[in-house]
Amino acid sequence: MTTKKQRVTNRECSMSRVMEVVGDRWSILILREAYYGNTRFDQFARYVGAAPNILSNRLKKLVEAQVLAKVPAPEHTGRFQYVLTDRGRDFFPAYLSLKRWGDDWLASSKGPQVVFRDKATGRELRHTKVVSPTGEPVHLEDIEVVPGSGAVPSARKRFGQSSATTVANKSGSGARRR
Repeated sequence: MTTKKQRVTNRECSMSRVMEVVGDRWSILILREAYYGNTRFDQFARYVGAAPNILSNRLKKLVEAQVLAKVPAPEHTGRFQYVLTDRGRDFFPAYLSLKRWGDDWLASSKGPQVVFRDKATGRELRHTKVVSPTGEPVHLEDIEVVPGSGAVPSARKRFGQSSATTVANKSGSGARRR
């Protein structure tokens, strides 16, 4: 595959787009703090540990990507807070999956530092695993990669569908809009 085709494929790839938004340490740690309930710049600075210029840059990027919204702080005129948008809230299951992987493979022998509990029951959240349409656990060996309705020609070729083949129903797919 040529470099130009690789760039087109990456530009159209959802995972590549996700990584543009949250694919660095600071952005994920900012989201961690947002999920912990923090909203102010000073809170993010304290718990994330990024230099102020980096923190400011990442917050701006997350606002531009509509993951966070910058809104006036109710208690201070001229100050702002950063709140999760629907898009940011929808990332929470992905965050939990990353956290689960870290807890399983990278946590200290004592276990994870933080767990999430259900408010109603007080029970620890069990991070769900990917399941098939029949409810069975899915393993990497159980899946097939096929081009989606938005696949560029090089992706269609790569995953076994000629560029002349079209997907019958494009209306039900695409980016989720709110």
